[in-house]
Amino acid sequence: MKKALGRGLESLISGTEQREIRSIQLRQIKPNPFQPRKSFTEEDLSELTESIRANGVLQPITVRRKNDFFEIVAGERRYRASLAAGLKEVPAVIKEVPDEKMLEFALVENIQRENLNPIDEAMGYKELSDKFRLTHETISERMGKSRSHISNMLRILELETHIRKMISDNVLSFGHAKVLLSVKDKNRRIILAQRAAKDGLSVRELEAMLSAKSEPVRTKERRTDHKTSYIKSLETKLSEHLSRKTEIIYKKGKGRVAIDFYSDDDFKVLLEKLGIKNFD
Repeated sequence: MKKALGRGLESLISGTEQREIRSIQLRQIKPNPFQPRKSFTEEDLSELTESIRANGVLQPITVRRKNDFFEIVAGERRYRASLAAGLKEVPAVIKEVPDEKMLEFALVENIQRENLNPIDEAMGYKELSDKFRLTHETISERMGKSRSHISNMLRILELETHIRKMISDNVLSFGHAKVLLSVKDKNRRIILAQRAAKDGLSVRELEAMLSAKSEPVRTKERRTDHKTSYIKSLETKLSEHLSRKTEIIYKKGKGRVAIDFYSDDDFKVLLEKLGIKNFD
């Protein structure tokens, strides 16, 4: 089952074909439109950028022709680091690659490097399943992962938006996600996720909390039991719009709105969503 990943991405792309390496202007290259990894931070690229600045690009990227440009098949980190290093061109191998393989190769490359967060990985599998009609078994074979791993990854997309955000921000892990999926009540699941994030609970501690049924129901949670359907609907819309749990406490024309955030960076994102800028 590990064969596909074990062979290495370059061998998957190259096959038995002869490779012709040529230099391509960076301005002629576009990122992979099927790239499952949604964010590349300066911290992620800093070491590679310095290496490329000192030694150049030692391993060619792989691209495909797309009209008057080239799209990256593999090597997006090298491409982005080359831009950061001030290069004008990079060595590249040109291949004919269909859309389905573009996503597949990008997933394999990120999984090999282990730098995809669980949500991005799951979204990649979902696109292979939905857009290209691949079965879980076929995805499993191509990714070099077990079928149960593929199915479990796809299941975490069933979690609420703000819980998925905590996972993609690495506040909660894939292990936490699997535990939370065993909780059927959505409100209880959200409370547990917040508790795990706030207190830094390990997966085992979260499991123990579930087994003991020890998490207290906070007073403010009990007060929401009698909310009107209109207020509940507003809460849902705000939660979806802001991608985080939002609670409205309303009584006789007065009340408050409580919006959760999960880290300092996430707090800044929230402020930007609310239209508050220049707050540093």
